[in-house]
Amino acid sequence: MSEAVPGVDLQRLVPWFSEHVAPVESLSAEIIGHGRSNLTYRISSDGQEWVLRRPPLSHVLPTAHDMKREYRVISALEDTDVPVPHAVALCEDTNVNDAPFYIMSFVRGLVPNDPNLVKERYDEATLRRIGEELIDTLAALHTLDPATVGLADFGKPEGFIARQVRRFTGQIEQSKTRDVPEFEELARRLAASLPAESGAAIVHGDYRLDNCVLSEDGHIAAVLDWEMATLGDPLADLGMQIMYWADTTPGSTPGAPGISSNSVTALPGFLSRVEAIDRYAATTGADLTNLDFYVVLSFFKLAVILEGIHARYLEGGTVGAGFEAIGQQALGLARTGLAVADRSAIAGLNG
Repeated sequence: MSEAVPGVDLQRLVPWFSEHVAPVESLSAEIIGHGRSNLTYRISSDGQEWVLRRPPLSHVLPTAHDMKREYRVISALEDTDVPVPHAVALCEDTNVNDAPFYIMSFVRGLVPNDPNLVKERYDEATLRRIGEELIDTLAALHTLDPATVGLADFGKPEGFIARQVRRFTGQIEQSKTRDVPEFEELARRLAASLPAESGAAIVHGDYRLDNCVLSEDGHIAAVLDWEMATLGDPLADLGMQIMYWADTTPGSTPGAPGISSNSVTALPGFLSRVEAIDRYAATTGADLTNLDFYVVLSFFKLAVILEGIHARYLEGGTVGAGFEAIGQQALGLARTGLAVADRSAIAGLNG
């Protein structure tokens, strides 16, 4: 048995694992990924590898970090055009590991969060194709009929955007460790400019390049981190993707400060932000008149999420390094969201 890893009790895990996943005598575990929300571990035994996902160690907000929902959506998408890991087993018995968790396959490849590694591995033509696949995979998700994959009851799409604004506004108070007026101002403007919803689809909730695994030859091998997936307005996903997408065009809308996807999508070869938007519109036929609203909403949501992680860090409930800068990142995102709102033509959003 390997050394203890916070969040995984290997001694209790082995009997359950042998019964539900594979017969093993021992397991080892290591934390992988950034660990800023649900925790992800590589679980190994005799040359075999799996992934374990579980909630954070502390400061778990109501309705967040639902392992059963995450397991259900990747199970449903497994045989579709949206690449996901294989869902192996779900455990809701907290006697096994103190919190619900699930096991999925380990997908080998590169999580593209380091622009230097991405640039070394892929040429410009491949980077362009990766950008195209990123948009095409999102379009494939949004044009999939939820009922055909057993997800017709996965959420309540009517009123989705209004609920999103209310939910994240409420989370400001639940995560509050300091006064950040920018959060309140973003919440006010979003509530004042709610658009008519663009439709209903399966939405990922945090769709971006570094929530994907890239294969050696530069294809999207798997989309990860489905913890916020539901049925809702698909432009919420596009707004999130565009927030993460860099654009060096003079006068362009700024991207998310300090976020790795911005640095990677700024590499030569990637689609520009405008090309990405146009490709999505051409593939789905979506009306993107109100896209600014969804981009600002994305800045707001990510800022609030990071503020919650900042609160968890202050409580000592995070695993891994780099959390000391999260609070400043949250503030930067809120300020950038306001800058985008100030430049929008949407009444109410621009103040």
